[in-house]
Amino acid sequence: MKTAIITGASRGIGRATALLLAAHGFDIAFNHLGDGARAADTAAAIEGLGRRVIHAEADMADPMAIRAFASHAQAALGPPDVLVNNAGMNIRGPFETYAEADFDQVMAVHVKGMFVMAQAVYPAMLARGAGRIINVASQLAFKGQEELVAYCMAKAAIIGFTRALAREAAPRGVLVNAVAPGPVTTELTAARGPEWSAAMAAALPVRRMGTPEDIAATILLLAGPGGAFYAGACLSPNGGDVMH
Repeated sequence: MKTAIITGASRGIGRATALLLAAHGFDIAFNHLGDGARAADTAAAIEGLGRRVIHAEADMADPMAIRAFASHAQAALGPPDVLVNNAGMNIRGPFETYAEADFDQVMAVHVKGMFVMAQAVYPAMLARGAGRIINVASQLAFKGQEELVAYCMAKAAIIGFTRALAREAAPRGVLVNAVAPGPVTTELTAARGPEWSAAMAAALPVRRMGTPEDIAATILLLAGPGGAFYAGACLSPNGGDVMH
C-alpha cells in the first residue's frame, strides 16, 4: 500500500495531484488553510477512487502546525512513500515599497515551511531506505518577473534546497526532485483576468495555458517507477516558456 502526503491539495495543482496519485493506488494525506469545503470535496473524490484519505487545516508558515500535521498523517496512514511539497502563496508588489512582513510571509510558506515539512517525514523514509520528495517550484525561478521578487527568490531557493538534499538523500534511498510549472490556469491566475490569460497563452510556444493536470502528470512521473533515476532534477512542464 502506497501513501502520499501533499501540501495544499484542496484546489489547483495540489488537488489534481492528489486525485491522480489516488487513481494510481496511493492513499492521500493533505492539508489546506481556510478551505474546508473544498478540502472535503477533494477528500470525497479520493474516497470515490477507493483510497484512504485524511485532511487537516495547517498553516505552512507555522512550523508547529506542520509538524503536527505530519505526525497525524503518518499515524493515520503510515510512513509516506511520497511527499509533494506543493503549498504556496504570493504577494505582488514593486520592489521599492515591498513590505518586509510580506517578504517574510512568502519565505515562511515556500522556503521554511517546505524545509520543516520535508524534515518531518525524512526520518521515516531513511528508516525504510526509500522515499520520494517532490518540491513544486516555478519557471519564474529561472526567468524572474517584475513585482514578484520575493516569490522568484523563494522558488529559486526551492531548487537549491532540492539539489542539496538530493545529494545527501539519494545514497540513502530517498530521491528528491523538483517541478517548475509554467503558467497554469488556477484561481490565482484566473483572477488576473481573461486578457492576461490570453496574452500569456499567445506568448507560449504551445499557445495555451497549462492545466493543473499537466503538472500533476509530471509529479506522477517522479513519484512512480519512471522516476527511479531522477535525483536533484527540476522538470519543467511550462509550455516552452523557459527552455533549458
